[in-house]
Amino acid sequence: MKVRFTETVLRDAGQSLIATRLPYAKFEECLETLDKAGYYSLECWGGATFDTCLRYLGEDPWQRLRDIRKRVKNTKLQMLLRGQNLLGYKHYPDDVVRKFVELSIKNGIDVIRIFDALNDLRNLEVSVKETVKHGGTAQVAISYTTSPVHTLENYVQLIKKIEQMGATELCIKDMAGIMSPKECYDLVKAIKENCKLPLQLHTHSTTGLAFMTYQKGIEAGADGIDTAISCMSGGTSQPATETLAFSLNQMGYETGIDYPVLQKINDYFRPIQEAYVKDGLLDPKVMMTDTDALNYQIPGGMLSNLISQLKAANAMDKLPLVLEETPRVRKDMGYPPLVTPTSQIVGVQAATNVLVGERYKNVSKEVTSYLRGEYGLPPGEVSGDLIKKVLGEDKPYTGRFAETLQPGFEKGKQEIGDKARSDEDVLSYIVFPQVFEKFAEEREERERNRVRYSIVKA
Repeated sequence: MKVRFTETVLRDAGQSLIATRLPYAKFEECLETLDKAGYYSLECWGGATFDTCLRYLGEDPWQRLRDIRKRVKNTKLQMLLRGQNLLGYKHYPDDVVRKFVELSIKNGIDVIRIFDALNDLRNLEVSVKETVKHGGTAQVAISYTTSPVHTLENYVQLIKKIEQMGATELCIKDMAGIMSPKECYDLVKAIKENCKLPLQLHTHSTTGLAFMTYQKGIEAGADGIDTAISCMSGGTSQPATETLAFSLNQMGYETGIDYPVLQKINDYFRPIQEAYVKDGLLDPKVMMTDTDALNYQIPGGMLSNLISQLKAANAMDKLPLVLEETPRVRKDMGYPPLVTPTSQIVGVQAATNVLVGERYKNVSKEVTSYLRGEYGLPPGEVSGDLIKKVLGEDKPYTGRFAETLQPGFEKGKQEIGDKARSDEDVLSYIVFPQVFEKFAEEREERERNRVRYSIVKA
């Protein structure tokens, strides 16, 4: 049996450990080496990379993707897409979703891992169909979590519906690293007995379970795993690529992984990792095994961002209280899986409750939108008291929220005008309006400065 590997060092590993602050220039020279490792796919785009490129790195995310594609010739490029949320934090109209998927594939993406934070399949249909239409691999993920409403039987029924939807592949997305080896074995076995699609496993090392969880999942029939090169593995990141390739090869599994190439990749990224440790961006807290996460279920990216937020507020001493408040807020909101954007919605509200000193005295607009039904149908029952406190006599919307949205692409194109140089720019503006406008202005300034420098040098 062959086990395929998806390498996460360019996306989720960096998102989980260093809040996605990995500029293209830092990994550019390693791309050809990554391409020779024997990975099934290289996760390099989507998730928080899009926002971070525009907001913090001064990079055009579309150009970043095109540059990666030029250097990676043999390995599939993979991205993470939040269904109807795309790469933003709210729902976008169907025409915008279709255009985004089309241009993602056109610019170099092969595999689109598509998920919805609430596992509301109505929020996946458009992106799945558009991915398949344009020749991409639609790898649909279920957001894994545990709660009274998340049972083995419910997950299997969900998987059956995903297969009927037209997905190309499946993924179990355990964003908080809370899936135990037994839970993984039982779930994978049940899925493989009821579905013929390839199944990928995604987890994090946060709780220390990941290596065992992957092994039991593979024994149950999983086809692939997500891993990170060792110096960027562990903690809130994925388990180490080298360790799992070595172990699985010894156990008789075929991996196709070239171990000497992995050593070169790790040698390349080690000084980069050490520099992030030195400047404080890679906080030791996110590298530690934290079994408390089995209780509060906070995923890696959410934890690193939460730590950054509390540091900025000079309130790191409140972290234990925020972690205790998080599952209480999650229960009140109907047990949403803690993955973007619901992880941010729940996490920010939990922090606000603690910092203000009173629960729900201040409620974010995102929580209000969630309670209105603008993100989809919550998995469980939402607190009636919370709904009444926030919505008053209004009732939550139970339909597919995207159907209430007017087409947005042409409108966005008109709004941004000459600042957009391409349809890709228009999409960047639609998803992150203010961030893109600032980026576009800074891009113009950089180009003017380059021209001035060239004239002076000449």
